[in-house]
Amino acid sequence: MNTIPHLPAVVDIGAVPIVDTASFTQSVREYLSEGNTRHCLHYVAVPHGSDLRCIAILASDKEHHCHGISHVVSPGATVPSISQHHPQMHIFERDLWERHGIEFEGHPWLKPVRFPVGAAHGRGIDDYPFFRIDGGEIHEVGVGPIHAGVIEPGHFRFQCTGEDVLHLEIMLGYQHRDVEGELVRSGNPRKRSVIVESIAGDTTIGHAWAHAMAVEKLAGVTCDSVSEIERAIALELERMAIHMGDLGALSLDVAWQLGSSYFGALRTPLINFFQLWCGNRFGKGLIRPGANRFRLTSELRSSMRTTLDEVEKKFTALVNKMFSLPSVNNRFEKAGIVTHEQVALIGAVGMSARMSGLARDIRHSHPHGVYSSREYASIVEHGGDVLSRALVRRREIDASIAIIRDLLTELDGMLSTSPVPNVVSLAPNSIAISAVEAWRGELVHVVVTDATGNISTYRVKDPSMHNWFVLALSVRNNEISDFPICNKSFDLSYCGHDL
Repeated sequence: MNTIPHLPAVVDIGAVPIVDTASFTQSVREYLSEGNTRHCLHYVAVPHGSDLRCIAILASDKEHHCHGISHVVSPGATVPSISQHHPQMHIFERDLWERHGIEFEGHPWLKPVRFPVGAAHGRGIDDYPFFRIDGGEIHEVGVGPIHAGVIEPGHFRFQCTGEDVLHLEIMLGYQHRDVEGELVRSGNPRKRSVIVESIAGDTTIGHAWAHAMAVEKLAGVTCDSVSEIERAIALELERMAIHMGDLGALSLDVAWQLGSSYFGALRTPLINFFQLWCGNRFGKGLIRPGANRFRLTSELRSSMRTTLDEVEKKFTALVNKMFSLPSVNNRFEKAGIVTHEQVALIGAVGMSARMSGLARDIRHSHPHGVYSSREYASIVEHGGDVLSRALVRRREIDASIAIIRDLLTELDGMLSTSPVPNVVSLAPNSIAISAVEAWRGELVHVVVTDATGNISTYRVKDPSMHNWFVLALSVRNNEISDFPICNKSFDLSYCGHDL
C-alpha cells in the first residue's frame, strides 16, 4: 500500500500500487482487521483503458494517516466481496456494482444504493427488491417517498409485528442530479464551486471547503492563513446552526413546544450572520479555491462575538431546561439504541459514531487547516440512543462556541495582506483526497485528473452514505411510533446520499 501521511493530499496516480484482485482483497481485509480505529474513506473506480481501476483509500484514525491500494477489473467482472468479512465495505461494493456492473461474490446484501442515470442494470426505482418477512402477524408499513411535511423524497419500508419494528429498509434515489457527472463535465472552476455548494444545502461550508482543498492541492497553491481560520469559523458556525435547529426538531417530536420554537429562534441569528458575512444565509459564495471571497473584518468579528454571547446565554438556559424535563428524557432515553459494535461494523462516521463511543472525528484523526495546530477532543457519548445523540449536539454547540472565540482572538492579531493565488492548471495524472468533519460527520472528496490535467473523475462521499443504515438499525425492536424521533435524531441527508 502507498502511505498518504496527511490530508488533504495529492498523489501521482501511478504511485498508488496496482495489485491483483486476490492480493487487493487480502490487503484490505488485513488492514481493516486492526480494530475499530481503521475504516474506508472511499472506494472508487476510474477508467483504465477498457477496464476499471478500483482504488481503495483506507484511513487509520489512531495513526493519523491513510493508505491507497488498487486493482484492475473488467466491467461486469466477478470479484470476491470484502463486505462478508467487513460490513463497512457493503455500501462501496454496492455502489460499484450499481455504477459499473462489478459483481461482488459473497456480498450479503448486493442491492442498488440508488438508481443513477445510465445505471448498468437498467431497472427503475419501482423494482427495488425490498426485504420481506412472512408470517401470520407480520405486516408492512410503507412511508414515502412523498411525505406529510416539506421533506425530500425517500421511501421507508417497515416490517412489523403489531407496533414493534422488526426491520426497516430505506430506499433513496428519487432525485438523482448527477452532481459528480456535472463536476467532471464542467470545465469552469467557478461553476464547480457553485455545484459543490449545492450538494447538500445544510452542509454548504463543509462541501465547499473539501472541494477547495482538493483543487488547491492539485493546483499546487497554498491558502493564506487568514482564509484557513475563517473557513474553520464558518464550519463551526454551520455546525452550531444545524445542531440548534435539530434540537428544536427533536423538541417538536416530543411535544415540547417551547423548545421547538426557541431553538429555532436561536438558530436564526447564527445563519443570519452568514448573510452579513457573505450575502447568503447558508454561506454560499464564501469559500473558493485559493482564498475566501469575503473577509471577516474587525466589525464583523465584533458582531460575531456579540451574537455568540447572546446565543450562548439563551441556549444554556434553554438546553438545561430541556434535559431536566422528565417528559423529554423519558422519550429520549433508551429510544433508538445502536450499539458500539454495530456502528463499528457498519463504519459509521461523525456524531452517528460518537453517540455510541466510537470517537471518529476528522478534526482529531486527520486534521487540516487550523485544526492541525490544535488538540481537538472529540465529543463522545456512550448510550447510543436518542438522548446520546441530543447530548452530542448540545456539547458540540458549546465546543464550537469556544473554538470560534479562540479563532476570533487569533484573527485579531493578523493582517490580511496575502495575495490571492491564481488557480490555473491542475496536476496531470493525479488523485487528490480531502476530508472535512462537517456537522453530520466525515465527508470526502476524491478528484482524479487525466494526462492533460482535466478532471476525469470526481467522487463525493457524504457521511449519510454510511449512516442511513445506522438509522435502520436504530428502530429495530422499537415501536413504529418512535421512528420520527429516531429519524430526527440523526437528521441524515437525502440529497447528499443521492448525488
